[in-house]
Amino acid sequence: MFQASHTCAAAAVALLSSLAASQSSSSLPTVDLGYQIQQATLLNSTGGFYNFSNIRYAQPPVGELRFRAPLPPTGRNTTVDDGSVGRICPQAYPTWELIAGVFVNDYQEGKPFNASALSSTSSGMATSLPPQDPRTTEDCLFLDVVVPQSNFEKASNTTNNTSGAPVLVWIYGGGYTAGEKSAYNAAGLIKASQANDTDGIIFVSLNYRLGAFGWISGPTLQSDGVANAGLYDQRLALQWVQDNIHLFGGDPNRVTVIGESAGGGSIMHQITAFGGLNGPAPFQRAVLQSAAFQNFVSNLQEEQTADTFLALLNVTTIEESRQLPSEALIRANIIQVANSSYGLFTYGPVVDGLFAPAIPGKLLLQGSYDHDLTLMLGHNADEGLVFTSPFITNDTLFNDFILTNFPTINPSVASYIEDVLYPPKMPGTLGLTGYSDETGRVILAVGESTFTCNTYYLDKAFNNQTYAYQFSVPPAIHGTDVAYTFFNGPSTSVTSDPAAIALQEYITSFAINGKPSGPMLPMFPLYTNATNIIDLNATSITTILDPIANQRCNWWQKGLYV
Repeated sequence: MFQASHTCAAAAVALLSSLAASQSSSSLPTVDLGYQIQQATLLNSTGGFYNFSNIRYAQPPVGELRFRAPLPPTGRNTTVDDGSVGRICPQAYPTWELIAGVFVNDYQEGKPFNASALSSTSSGMATSLPPQDPRTTEDCLFLDVVVPQSNFEKASNTTNNTSGAPVLVWIYGGGYTAGEKSAYNAAGLIKASQANDTDGIIFVSLNYRLGAFGWISGPTLQSDGVANAGLYDQRLALQWVQDNIHLFGGDPNRVTVIGESAGGGSIMHQITAFGGLNGPAPFQRAVLQSAAFQNFVSNLQEEQTADTFLALLNVTTIEESRQLPSEALIRANIIQVANSSYGLFTYGPVVDGLFAPAIPGKLLLQGSYDHDLTLMLGHNADEGLVFTSPFITNDTLFNDFILTNFPTINPSVASYIEDVLYPPKMPGTLGLTGYSDETGRVILAVGESTFTCNTYYLDKAFNNQTYAYQFSVPPAIHGTDVAYTFFNGPSTSVTSDPAAIALQEYITSFAINGKPSGPMLPMFPLYTNATNIIDLNATSITTILDPIANQRCNWWQKGLYV
């Protein structure tokens, strides 16, 4: 669900602990960041790289700093930090994910969906809160750096190393309400990069605030705080990379940011940040995978969402909420997100007039973005199924779905969506997606409006000089490609090792050279006339017609539904 992993994080922590325990901390190198001294947490002797874990990049966003833009660390801490204390931001999950987990499997197997079988599970979730990861804390603005030994040994602690190694920065997904920096192991990507470049890439992953902590918004909040705090967190972390990555052997002029789902949507906002009027983005290249952004929140919705959160806290003002203990806010955030409408997460980026002066699609259409970037863009063949309610079974319920998602929509616009863009039935032609029932109708509407059209907006904005691909390895639903991106040997989550190896080669070569390629791989052409999109499937890599280069996406980009 916008790709959050509940199990990978625990595995990563266990691996980190076991490797760290086997080493003498005195033998690990340190880096002086000015405000603190950071020691490597472990040396992966098999892969030959250091992991510098849990590096602070911002002051704790607590108390009076809640719901405000993050501030960089100040002062000087001379105590060596070995990064052994794990940190994740408070997490929250909508209860509809329980239904989706069953419905998606039933739908793919052609089975009827039995809603009554889920009633007891759903009611149980409504009356009890899930256990919290012990690493959960509001003071969560930390990042990790994984660097090959050879790169680290070339680092200079005194001058800006502009001839260092290429850097790949990961921004996680999770519906803007869940996710964490250490959920995935970078070893596979680093090994893939070393096949094309002697020393390989440096990998950075960052935390950013989630749910109400990072995305509460509305006019009242903005009078005493900042909307889109999560975007400001990401921006500060990316600036940290610009300022400090040379200390680890990296080149700040060769930074590629990569993100999937909410991570990809975040990068879309970073590309269009401040309407392109606040200087260049703090990176040079970007890989956006299934860029997700549910861009239909009104000012009224924002205000009502904030009011609901305050009511759960039993306070009436943002200032009062800043005086409460973390536990109270964490609980309220969990409850509010759990009650999200089907397919939604309650929180996420909004138009704030500052960081996001308009929705990204409009900013791209108007030319208000950083033009000096190189992009690699991917989407999955079936993005919408995971977020499609099984309870929408007729035209009336489809109308209710449109009105729920777009509460301020003009009735004539709603009719246009229902009758023209997504009529009750749509035949598939020339390889393009069609449908014959209400579920297929919702799948396509959700998939295009929230995911795939975002890719098309970027293709057009960058004059079709992008590298675009479709991930089609079955089941090819949202999120299944992440295991391929972080492939590190046989896995139950990867059904085609060759596809995973190819994807990693394309990504790492793009980070190194600005062009996805591989010595044994088919040529990856520029997007050009919308026909040159790579289809990565279980048996081959072919060039196909882009299924999202259509008039429906052109319509969504105008934002006429607000």
